[in-house]
Amino acid sequence: MRVLPIVAALLLSAGTASAEFAISFTWGDIPLCTTGRPNRVGAPAFTIKDLPAGTTTVEFRLKDLDVPSYNHGGGKVKISGSGKLPFGTFKYKSPCPPGGSHTYEWTATAKAGNKVVGTAKARRAYPE
Repeated sequence: MRVLPIVAALLLSAGTASAEFAISFTWGDIPLCTTGRPNRVGAPAFTIKDLPAGTTTVEFRLKDLDVPSYNHGGGKVKISGSGKLPFGTFKYKSPCPPGGSHTYEWTATAKAGNKVVGTAKARRAYPE
């Protein structure tokens, strides 16, 4: 029967996959920007849930889903056990859609040393 080797391979590969966790955020008190020329601002306030065990840092990246080629940047932070990152933890280029609202997505990558141990994403419109 060939099912057992396939099941074993799936179980082994599942042990090496990165874990999923959850993030949420609020834009915070950043200046309203709709000119297409972003400001350099402090990061949103993030809430992190179910962070993978062993995580030492989390890297954040912002993407405008309506203009995915634009690099808004992000930041890397050492993580504590609280699950809360206050507004302004790092600097990035603010959302600033010209003439309307765009959907933005933060991707958070959890790392234990140099090893990726999980990813999470959260989306929100700007301006809301």
